[in-house]
Order: sequence, then structure tokens, then C-alpha cells
Amino acid sequence: MYPILLVDDEEGLLDMLKIMLQKEGIIDIDIAATGKQALEKINNVDYSLIVLDIMLPDIDGFQICQEIRKKSDVPILFISARTSDIDKLTGLNIGGDDYITKPFNPLEVVARIKIHMRRHNLQLQSQNKLLNQDQYDYGYFSLSKKTGELFVNGKSIICPAKEFELLSFFCANPNQVFSAEQLYEKIWQQSTGLNDRNTVMVHILRLRKKIEEDVKKPKIIVNIRSIGYKFIPPKMGDI
Repeated sequence: MYPILLVDDEEGLLDMLKIMLQKEGIIDIDIAATGKQALEKINNVDYSLIVLDIMLPDIDGFQICQEIRKKSDVPILFISARTSDIDKLTGLNIGGDDYITKPFNPLEVVARIKIHMRRHNLQLQSQNKLLNQDQYDYGYFSLSKKTGELFVNGKSIICPAKEFELLSFFCANPNQVFSAEQLYEKIWQQSTGLNDRNTVMVHILRLRKKIEEDVKKPKIIVNIRSIGYKFIPPKMGDI
């Protein structure tokens, strides 16, 4: 179990949550009082969950969430005194998994943290199974990692190595959002540079031409605005 991170500028609130979580058996807990501290920790530690305040003294919590989503799908729970529907929708749309308004019942927060951690752990177990698969079959198209073949409507399709690796990665990580930078680092095994976002875009366009019914209205590899791309596995008979 990786540690969790609590980010808030209210010291008393942090102490209270930390004590209550430890009583529930969640011992490994980091805290941060500013956005800068939070980003430094996030860049150096893998967390299993992040509780994130929005109104921090230096960096807006929404900005921090967007930075996290460029590199990680760790569950993010917003806690904030901002109670408007617009704030809640913004938090969820940019990648938050939950939004809790202040003042809150600390027992409810702890319960939600445990629920999200349990879901994330189950998701990781499912991902590990998918990563070990050699064959992905969606009816409309299938690919075999063993033979390096892609079939669309029963026909073998020529698929260059990087495109095949990218599609295999998507199949192993369905319904998750990845930024172009994340995809480049995963597939090309290099740190991103100025033109690497374009490289990913070109390869995704080529894949769409192979597996999408309508390239202009993709249903399988879709854009998530301002964040990245998501692979939505087609159900048998969908296409």
C-alpha cells in the first residue's frame, strides 16, 4: 500500500484527519500545507490517494489536479469551502474523483477515502491482469501481442511497431485518461520534448484510421479536453 497525501493549509484539519485515518489502520500519511509542497511530494512519491484543498495560499488546487493528471490516475478527493455547483463540476471535470464541501463530517471523509482506495486497488489488480494478457478481442477488432498482429473486421492490418505498442497499452489500460506526455514516456521510453505531443497525436490519428468507423467522431480512442486521451473498449456489436 502506497502512502496517501493530505493537502490543506488548515493545520488543525490535517491533524484531525491524520489521527482518524491512523485509527482506521491507514498509517502511512504525508501532509502538505501549500501547493508547492504538495507538488514536490507528488513528484517524488507514488501515492495511493490525494486529499486536496482548492484554496491554498500559493497554487490553486484545480491547477495542482491538472498537473497530477498529466502523470497519474491516483484518486483525488477535493475538500473545499467553495460550495457552488460550478466549482464541484469543475473539480470533477478536470480529473477529481470526489468533491466534499466544508464543514464536513470527518467520519464521512474517512469513509470516502477508504472507498476510493479500495476501488483503486481493485482497478490496479484488474490492470495487472490486462497487462499480462497476450490477446485482446473486441469483436470488431482484435490484436495479438504474441504474433504482433492487428485484425479489423477479420482482416489483417499492417500496424507499425509504435502504433501497435500504443494500441496494446490502451487495451491494457481501458477507460483511463492519459496525457500526451504520459503516452510518449510510456511508449517511446524517453522524457518528453517540444515535438513529442505532435508525435503522439500523429500516431493516434493513424490508429483511428485503422480502428474507428468515423475518424472525425472517434468512439474508441477519444479526446478528453485539456487532459489527454482515453481508450473506450467497443462492446461486441457496437461497431
